[in-house]
Amino acid sequence: MGLKVSVPAKINLWLEVIRKRDDGYHELSSLMLPIGIHDHLELKSHKGGGISLECDDLAVPSDASNLAWRAAEVFLNAVGSGIGVHIRITKKIPVAAGLGGGSADAAGVLLALNKLHRSCLAMPQLEFLGQKLGADVPFFLHQRPALATGIGEQLYPVDGLPDYPLVLIKPPLAVSTRWVYESLKLTRGESRIKLNSFMSGPWQLHGVVENDLETVTLAEYPLLDQMKAWLLQNGAIAAAMSGSGPTVFGVFREMSQAERLEALAKRRWGECWVAATRVCGNAALKTA
Repeated sequence: MGLKVSVPAKINLWLEVIRKRDDGYHELSSLMLPIGIHDHLELKSHKGGGISLECDDLAVPSDASNLAWRAAEVFLNAVGSGIGVHIRITKKIPVAAGLGGGSADAAGVLLALNKLHRSCLAMPQLEFLGQKLGADVPFFLHQRPALATGIGEQLYPVDGLPDYPLVLIKPPLAVSTRWVYESLKLTRGESRIKLNSFMSGPWQLHGVVENDLETVTLAEYPLLDQMKAWLLQNGAIAAAMSGSGPTVFGVFREMSQAERLEALAKRRWGECWVAATRVCGNAALKTA
């Protein structure tokens, strides 16, 4: 039996680092938004047990170091299933981009396997498994805008946001999330950006589209700061880095603006991955 799943990437419209905890993790406040860039997964179950994985991107591991593989492993162990599964991933979300592609794929596997097993686990149980894999995985189980707090696993759904048009630019760099957090020197102590105030004027983005991790990543890679400035000079009403980077994004008023700038960005930043897309304010799991 087989199932096809599409899972979205995300951006962090803001990312505040509140404090470092005693366990070494950092407490955050981040508005996470699914966007219209999707990975496509196909799962096929078979008798006899075992997990196998293939991906069209050679930069993605095809063994147990892949988060999607580990998601299959934790699910099958949790439900005591004796079936095996083959996972095929077609990547559209760039790897190591700060867009959550690995976590999205893991969540897609959990959701698909649960459907193949006749929805034997409720969402809180899937969230518990997702947290074992990574702090972002629960967000991708729901695939809707949410305020993430704690280490990113505490989610508060947010409705009524615009489907902001975006232009994303990812240079050919890989940034270690662990290195970024280990190098972070300053934390806020408390959240400054308040969700209720933001929701009263969601196009008032000055002082909202911010990322505390830029203090580390942009200092090491000043090219990213140049890209942010270029987006703002070319019509973006706000720009920031997503996650720990290196992808930067600009927010636009109209999709036509974003599409025009996408073409210009591909010429200006020829070695980079560039995409125009939208925030998906009401994203949902796509299966076939």
